Amino acid sequence: MTPTVAEPPVRPVAGEPTHPHDARPHDDRGFIRRYVFSTDHKVIGIQYIMTGLMMALVGATLAALIRLQLGWPDHQWPLLARLLPSGYMGGVMTPEFYLAVVTMHGTIMVFFFISFVLVSGFGNYLVPLQVGARDMAFPFLNMLSYWIALLSALVLLASFFVTGGAAAAGWTAYPPLSAVAAAVPGSQMGQTIWLLSMALFIASFTMSGLNIVATVLSVRAPGLSMMRLPLTVWSYFIASILGLLAFPPLTAAAVMLLLDRHFGTSFFLPSGLVVGNRLLPNSGGSPLLWQHLFWFLGHPEVYVLILPALGIACDIIPAFTRKPVFGYRISVWSLVAVGCLSMIVWGHHMFVSGMSPFSGEYFSLATLTITVPMTIFGVNMLASLWGAKLHLAVPMLFSLGVLALFGSGGFGGLFLGNATADMQLHDTYFVVGHFHMMIGGVTLMATFGAIYFWFPKMFGRMMNEALGKTHFWLTFVPFFTIFFMQHFLGLQGAPRRYYAFTAYDYLQKTRGQNLIISLAAMFLIAGQLVFVVNFVWSLIRGRIAEQNPWSATTLEWTAPSPPPHGNFDRQPVVERWAYEYGVHTHDGADFAVQTLPSHQMPVTA
Repeated sequence: MTPTVAEPPVRPVAGEPTHPHDARPHDDRGFIRRYVFSTDHKVIGIQYIMTGLMMALVGATLAALIRLQLGWPDHQWPLLARLLPSGYMGGVMTPEFYLAVVTMHGTIMVFFFISFVLVSGFGNYLVPLQVGARDMAFPFLNMLSYWIALLSALVLLASFFVTGGAAAAGWTAYPPLSAVAAAVPGSQMGQTIWLLSMALFIASFTMSGLNIVATVLSVRAPGLSMMRLPLTVWSYFIASILGLLAFPPLTAAAVMLLLDRHFGTSFFLPSGLVVGNRLLPNSGGSPLLWQHLFWFLGHPEVYVLILPALGIACDIIPAFTRKPVFGYRISVWSLVAVGCLSMIVWGHHMFVSGMSPFSGEYFSLATLTITVPMTIFGVNMLASLWGAKLHLAVPMLFSLGVLALFGSGGFGGLFLGNATADMQLHDTYFVVGHFHMMIGGVTLMATFGAIYFWFPKMFGRMMNEALGKTHFWLTFVPFFTIFFMQHFLGLQGAPRRYYAFTAYDYLQKTRGQNLIISLAAMFLIAGQLVFVVNFVWSLIRGRIAEQNPWSATTLEWTAPSPPPHGNFDRQPVVERWAYEYGVHTHDGADFAVQTLPSHQMPVTA
């Protein structure tokens, strides 16, 4: 298969007359082909973003149910009992329903919110624009990836309505809970549907990742060498390669788990297993095999999500410091190093599984090694702020939030990457706090920063600045409060995934902390209403945006807002790197877009 994108018209030489074929191509597609079954990467990116935001509403609702239960475990909720009679017996949440809610919350937020919006959504929208291409390398495959992704989301949501309810084995789907239908109610048809949904998601993500890799390698604009790419493109490129390498083992594991569930095999079920007072006939399997296969994906997936978040922040920050990013080349090689190392550290999720101490020592050392390039990248981000006069617009605030949560959340990872410490902290709320700060917080801040930053490019209108700043503070403060406090719950030994702590004397003192965390969670969820209002209002009544409202340098800002089908009137020719800030051009600007000819200003990189 070869790229199917038509070659764009040749850029005319300065001073030559413009010919008719240089004008913006006429788009005669109908509504369905333009906005529904579209092969335009921008439409597909927006479809991913909108779908992910809708899934986030479902995930946030489930989070609210979790925090209601943990904050007020003995309270009766008559309204919820009427809405969810099987989950709220007598108005109080059942333990089985709590497991299903936790499982679906984690699955939706990791795979169907962050992956949809941050990775597939902005990846589809930005990569072709930032490499100067007219579209993805394989437009039809791109369209197919979205519709399979949408199908996977709908299949997952359907599991709420089957007998036994949604999957309840955790978002990691550990056997035997996920392998034996009689284990918990959610292990019935709901777990099978979960596995089918994940198989569809993996197929979609593989298509999208393959497209991004092919686009970066094969359809870059003339003059755009790899070392002139924005860090956003580098982050998506590396994340896509990681996805292509890491997802196949989980696909194989899902198939084996389906065989265990429905065809009597024993890949993950050992002999002597008793469920519901019945001895299962299976023998020879190992639940740890699933853990190895899952975390061989699971840890690279962490970087599949985090690297684009960091890349986006690195593109936003220079626009509001008016300085180039610090240490561009070493940042690129740090991303490459992180990508390589992320494939060999999965075992630190399994320190308490009974692995050999020698294996534990290796995974500890490898995990601590990966902190070196991550720290270098973070220090470079901090150095990019040094000596700058910060313009605290909304995208910049969220980018600073990325940096704050990346630093504080990463510090907790030092403890969990050490086998000795992890054996005490494993499966406690310390893990929950760390995970949410990194996978939840860093990516959430980057997602909102990206929406506020590229909204003018996507829709041709500006979002409201006052509402945006209100939204930032109503998001960052409660979020940090919730998950910073959860680290201390973990240090007190509070186990995760328990639906109530009322039966444990040693956890009685944590009741007040859980109440504060639950109140902060309600503020966090309510604060997102400000974003919804701002988003919808700005779509309809927002101020018309200029082509380059942030005076940024990368190629997407040389296209109209919003860009037409085909993106550029003429093929851009790149003359310089992506962060030419703090310069003086002939027209008095303090930046140079990547297409500014060298005779108008000397090239610095």
